[in-house]
Amino acid sequence: MKTVRTIFFLASLALAPALALGAGTGWETHVSSQPTSPEMFLGIDKDSQTFFMFGKKSPLEVLRKLTCATGQAQGDKTREGDKRTPEGVYFVEDKVPGKLDFELYGDRAFSLNFPNPVDRLKGKTGHGIWIHGRGKQLVSQDTRGCVALTAQDIKSLDGQIPSGTPVIIAKKLTWSKDQGNDATSQQLAERVRQWASDWQNKRERFFDYFQPEKFSQTEGMPFNQFKSHKQGIFNRQPWIHVMVDNIRVIQGPDYVVTTFEQYYRTQDLVSAVGKRFYWQKEKDGAWRIVGGEYTDASPSLETRYLSSKKGEVDKMLKGWMESWLAADIDKYMAYYADDASNGKQSSAKAIRDFKKALWASKTPVRIAADKVEVSMHKQGLKVSFQQSYEDSSGHSDKGPKTLVIAPRGDGWVILSENWGKS
Repeated sequence: MKTVRTIFFLASLALAPALALGAGTGWETHVSSQPTSPEMFLGIDKDSQTFFMFGKKSPLEVLRKLTCATGQAQGDKTREGDKRTPEGVYFVEDKVPGKLDFELYGDRAFSLNFPNPVDRLKGKTGHGIWIHGRGKQLVSQDTRGCVALTAQDIKSLDGQIPSGTPVIIAKKLTWSKDQGNDATSQQLAERVRQWASDWQNKRERFFDYFQPEKFSQTEGMPFNQFKSHKQGIFNRQPWIHVMVDNIRVIQGPDYVVTTFEQYYRTQDLVSAVGKRFYWQKEKDGAWRIVGGEYTDASPSLETRYLSSKKGEVDKMLKGWMESWLAADIDKYMAYYADDASNGKQSSAKAIRDFKKALWASKTPVRIAADKVEVSMHKQGLKVSFQQSYEDSSGHSDKGPKTLVIAPRGDGWVILSENWGKS
């Protein structure tokens, strides 16, 4: 995927179905509050030369409405030097560094990711599309393709449009406060979750989410090479975890952008990134990925990953202790890997033999785990807690216990178990 130097912002916007008009007439779209909407996004209406800053405040509100200037030539940008402002879905990248020509650009400018992957598929060329200031008088349709604001207006926005902010540029952009529930947006958000699940479970249908020819073109690598690389990882890694969070959706002229944060884990690698997928609808009615971009993930993503696993760990501990309390040796040992150890026994068979002999004379009557903490471990997760135990002979003890657990299927198995009496 193309790497984009940007901070992952609260992602993107769900729009009402876009209206793709005939060639030369431009793109018209309508925005409204959706379940997948961000807290803030920008909109440019080229017809009225208006810059909007929208905020999702239940309902959608216009936070700022400013006069702007766009390209000198009408229509969507197709080639470098045509003096047109592109139409579609874009994202703020970096604040343009260095000293600018004040008359043309004021003293602040923010770059956009034009051309995006779909633009490149269409053969569009050009670069340097910015949202910038204007040191001289602002005149309608007076830029070489950028979006210009007065120097005073763009100064007032400093610090309010961070990298990753979505920008919708259209010939005509309308909006409403109404709460919407667009089916396409919901479908694409769910499709991202399904894509992550199929990746995590190493399913062959993971590759069906991509449009091979277009994805190859935007990624700059043959799809067979991409597929072979992924299949190699599937074969080498005993487990893969893929968590997607903060999924947002934006509909463009003839494509949809989904943005999300992704936490990826194997035994050999941990990766936290933001992603953008560009989807187009195929003749068979399926939405497929034609290109993508990486961004940065927020620092809290690992914490959210651990939080998402806490429920799974609690479920595993509950089942493990219930089988222990029932002295059900088969159910109990189902929670252990074949090569599991518990300090004294170094295999699942040895643990089984020890527990079976112990329970023949002294069965458990009370087991509890308090102050459960979950943390990262190279082999999976480390689970620490205070364990209380009592058996039928009247023996009781209490102390810290640590389990190292690894993913297996949709659950977890114990690799090692260590206990210390307090």
